[in-house]
Amino acid sequence: MLDILPPHPELALFEAGASPPFLPVCDHYCGVEYRMRKSLALQAQWGPIFDVTLDNEDGAPVGAEIQHAQLIAQLLGGADNRWGRVGVRLLPPDHPQFEPVLKAVLQSSKPAAYLMLPKVQNFEQLQVAITTVDTHGGQSIPIHALIETHSALREVHLIAAHGRIQSLSFGLMDFVSAHRGAIPAHAMTVEGQFTHPLILRAKLEIAAACHAYGKIPSHCVVTEFKNTSALQQAAQHAAHTLGYTRMWSIHPDQIQPIVEAFTPGLEQVQESLAILKAAYAAHWAPIRYQDTLHDRASYRYYWHCLVRAQTLSSATNADYQYRLQEVLHNGQMPNDWLVFPFKPIQSQESPI
Repeated sequence: MLDILPPHPELALFEAGASPPFLPVCDHYCGVEYRMRKSLALQAQWGPIFDVTLDNEDGAPVGAEIQHAQLIAQLLGGADNRWGRVGVRLLPPDHPQFEPVLKAVLQSSKPAAYLMLPKVQNFEQLQVAITTVDTHGGQSIPIHALIETHSALREVHLIAAHGRIQSLSFGLMDFVSAHRGAIPAHAMTVEGQFTHPLILRAKLEIAAACHAYGKIPSHCVVTEFKNTSALQQAAQHAAHTLGYTRMWSIHPDQIQPIVEAFTPGLEQVQESLAILKAAYAAHWAPIRYQDTLHDRASYRYYWHCLVRAQTLSSATNADYQYRLQEVLHNGQMPNDWLVFPFKPIQSQESPI
């Protein structure tokens, strides 16, 4: 037996910088002034359990892009941006107003949490756009990019490998339109986008590229925003089958179903804790658990599960929060494995 304590999971399982970044699993888009203000107020009330992206592309009035960017800068610097989790979707890099809009957004008294670049054509264009961002003082702001063109999909691994990229999203509608009618409109629906082979190919290539370089793959929208059941199924499929760790929302009613779909189940959390505790006791050497061999390769998976459950629990229903605390308490999880201190176990209403 070793006399020293085993190291913390983050130290034992990951080399420096190897643990991937965590972003809120829901990215909520809004572009009309009323909806932007409402979304920011909701985030201020509920906490940073979802990101808000203020839209200066499709949400901006045509011909008034700079004025809209100035409004976004004002909202970024306002009191409702309480948590610093507000990003901005800029104009496409080849738009004539790209640089003036960028400069206006960067004038905000609070920096954006990230800048989303839509309709990126290729790696070269991405690099030029990022250089422009950095030239105007945005070098510390993470960059997100939308993969929605044939050329961008062709270079998605180069794009994902760029050091300034934090997340890549799939642009469903523009990607379908780029096929000039060869893909039916049904492929843009909640059902069709999970069955059409060209759409599935694009989603899988984006997810694979992101995971290869430690970036966050963000799943596209479900436009049938009133169909909660369909949204839940889509979010679960994106999270559990296609490998996405984030998803877009276009209506406040979509936020909680997305968060809950990306939150690990309690049985999974219980198993993860049991395996990790046994591994910890073995100083992270290989163990046998229920007649299955585990080592540090699988320990990383279970640690991610444990971290995600804790981080996302505040956005789930009260029953999940209560039962998660019971699982961790009864499983005697070490205190230094807590992502954040839990409140005393008690039943409480969900913030959403």
